[in-house]
Amino acid sequence: MNLALTRDEILDRLLDSYMAYFDVERVQDPPSALPLAATCRFYVHSEKYVLIKKAKLWEADSNEFVYIFSVPELTPELFGSCRDYAYEEGMKLIDPKPGHMYSYITAVFLCDRCTPEAKRALQKCRVYKSFHFSWYGWMHLHTAAIVREGNDVFTNRMGRANTKFMKNILNS
Repeated sequence: MNLALTRDEILDRLLDSYMAYFDVERVQDPPSALPLAATCRFYVHSEKYVLIKKAKLWEADSNEFVYIFSVPELTPELFGSCRDYAYEEGMKLIDPKPGHMYSYITAVFLCDRCTPEAKRALQKCRVYKSFHFSWYGWMHLHTAAIVREGNDVFTNRMGRANTKFMKNILNS
């Protein structure tokens, strides 16, 4: 990773990569003094049918909602309030119904520094919800942080796939 990049430049690179598949929106007026910089939304509907659309074999809806926060220093209190905001707003967008397979809510933190307590809280974050005993799908909360000081990218266990993705974006 290149330490010379500012948080705004990292944000631009992240949003450029998300724009290929996501609906990206920069936040001009962050809600309730949270450092929300951007939101990204991804919706996929897949289905399989035989001969005619009325003879549907299966259908699946998959969603991902990404909330990007930009802060000088990530603290446990700030992490908790941003995580809760992302969870609440993401849950409002999920429509658990027959055909819903999964939804991911991802909170991404761009920061210059991160306290050890915040890093521990982010890595141990585990939020999972099933809808109607998983008949109507499930939801995972992913967390990720890009820390400029120390040249570090880390995630929680459910968001491990984001580590490689973010390192590739920053190294390009």
